[in-house]
Amino acid sequence: MDQQSLERRLTEVHQRLVKARQELAIIEEQLLVFTETADEARLRALVSETPLANHEWQEARRHEEAMMRGRDTAKARVGELERAQDELLNKLVV
Repeated sequence: MDQQSLERRLTEVHQRLVKARQELAIIEEQLLVFTETADEARLRALVSETPLANHEWQEARRHEEAMMRGRDTAKARVGELERAQDELLNKLVV
């Protein structure tokens, strides 16, 4: 790979990495809301001891878990892009 194509590829990976980090930050903010909602629903379920409150807590917990999986996926994507960027930088320097 010549230097120009390495630089072009590095620019592309960097742009994707910036976007992936922004998306991860948004997901983490949203996860905080889902976690708080699940915690509140859990407390309501414990206090009220009704099937409806328990169902609401389980539903909130499922949403939180789905958001956690999304966060983990986004973190993995950021990690992959960081590794790709590092590899391209190493090739560019050598």
